[in-house]
Amino acid sequence: MKMFFDIHTHSPSSSNQVCAIQNRYPTSDHFSSPFSIGLHPWFLKKETFENEILLMEQKLQHPNCFAIGECGLDKAIETDFDFQKEIFVQQIHFSEKYQKPVIIHCVRAFQEIIEIRKSQKPSQPWIVHGFQKDKQLAFDLIKNGFYLSFGEAILKSTRVQEAISVISMDTFFLETDNAEVSIHEIYQKISDIKQVTLQELQEQLQTNFTHIFRS
Repeated sequence: MKMFFDIHTHSPSSSNQVCAIQNRYPTSDHFSSPFSIGLHPWFLKKETFENEILLMEQKLQHPNCFAIGECGLDKAIETDFDFQKEIFVQQIHFSEKYQKPVIIHCVRAFQEIIEIRKSQKPSQPWIVHGFQKDKQLAFDLIKNGFYLSFGEAILKSTRVQEAISVISMDTFFLETDNAEVSIHEIYQKISDIKQVTLQELQEQLQTNFTHIFRS
């Protein structure tokens, strides 16, 4: 049976054909299925982050923890940007210590994310989740060692469709995030765009998953 891989979702999967990595926050509970754990920039608070960092490190050692994230940088919120960068870099250090890939939230800060990657020289993979930009940024990120993850936007955005049509199939993943859409629908759309069979796409994304997520 060929599997579908949903590398970033906020909802548990009810299908035994779907391997889903559910996004969790350090203060969450219920870790009986694959999850990622991280401090999202939207929820950062200077008065609580120290405790959340400690909780996060504990959860990173759980056998069902597949990745760090989502974490990253967001210029569309009021949270101090230097503080965001400080917490992001702490999580990058955890990524290296515990050998976990990073699922990245990035809004209007791609240049800074690229610069941090260059300065940190990580050994672990970094995946930009929910990619909704154009093919030029896609190429730029891939050139700098990032993977991309595509979600609901692929169903309706022509620039996202154009981006995925020109990048290699070993550079991306698929996700549902918090959208009311199935991972099967996203797979089918990518299959149509890339002009490959659904089975060929499933095989490639399983290879990608096995290569990156070693838990």
